[in-house]
Amino acid sequence: MEDSRTLPQNSSRPGGSQDATFHPRQSGIALGLKLLSLGPLLILIMLIAVVSIVTPAFLKPVNLGNILAQTAVIAVVAMGQQLVILTRGIDLSVGSNLALATVIGGLVYQQVDSSFIVIMAMLLAGAAVGAINGLVFVYGRLPHPFIITLATLSICRGLALELAPGHTTIRGMPDAVTAIGGGTTLGVPNSFFVIGMFGIVFLILTKSMVCGRWIYAVGGSPNAATSMGIPVRGVLLSTYIVSGFCAGVGAVLLAGRTGAASPIYGNLLELDTIAAVIIGGASFLGGRGHLGHALMGAVLIGVIRNALNLLGVDVFFQMIAIGFVIVIAVEADVFRNHLESRARVLQSAAVQ
Repeated sequence: MEDSRTLPQNSSRPGGSQDATFHPRQSGIALGLKLLSLGPLLILIMLIAVVSIVTPAFLKPVNLGNILAQTAVIAVVAMGQQLVILTRGIDLSVGSNLALATVIGGLVYQQVDSSFIVIMAMLLAGAAVGAINGLVFVYGRLPHPFIITLATLSICRGLALELAPGHTTIRGMPDAVTAIGGGTTLGVPNSFFVIGMFGIVFLILTKSMVCGRWIYAVGGSPNAATSMGIPVRGVLLSTYIVSGFCAGVGAVLLAGRTGAASPIYGNLLELDTIAAVIIGGASFLGGRGHLGHALMGAVLIGVIRNALNLLGVDVFFQMIAIGFVIVIAVEADVFRNHLESRARVLQSAAVQ
């Protein structure tokens, strides 16, 4: 009987020369996947190029600073939203949460002239709402976080309107808050440095820490994560707390930039943050997304709005434009999933 070790090198056994066979279709799909992964950056570069030609004022330092300042709130809240979406969830309460946090901060400032206490009040208020979302979803065994976050969207907005004196804007914020949200350093908005700091923290969390890998694992397959011993409930709860905390940070930035607190702040912010995350390449199916892409998605939204403002386009049309961008981003996600499935099929066929 012939020893299997004497089989020729070019046999069809795994590891033979057929593994190295060139597959043009597989190569094309791999290239398509690469282009899709770079999609947000390519779109942002092309958009900036076109807008700078159409409206030369776009590239002026003052306008670029305005874009950074206006995008900061969306960017920081989108970071928390991304963690939730990575676990196959969604947080619809971030806009109302932000409004409630600013109102609480404004009320605290009326009683205590302390920047630290006002900032902590806003941060804790945001985190508390996130904790409620997570606790009810995880331990209340709800089928989807859409239910509880939709409820807290309404509850937080109602509380903000009820708590605000005269149901309107509360004027005044501590100097430190206005410096963080509205000040500049060397011509760069301070809010940009806040985003940079949080971006570094989130990057380390998602790429270098075990808890970050747990988030991706839970989003990829909750059942598999449970069988691996990952504390799925704790991971889910933590993502909603972080999302709420980020809404609190957004409250500090927005209250500082406007020098006020208002129960109507954060209107449709939940849609902007979801759009930023999805435009950035994350998937509603969970387990996939990159922090840098989410930030690019936030900048992309800011650039679109700024360009439309410079062109004198009506604000209502801006909402329509953002809606179309969301649809395109979701379709790109569906197309990317299809390409990945095809790539896996071809790779499996290549080794058989």
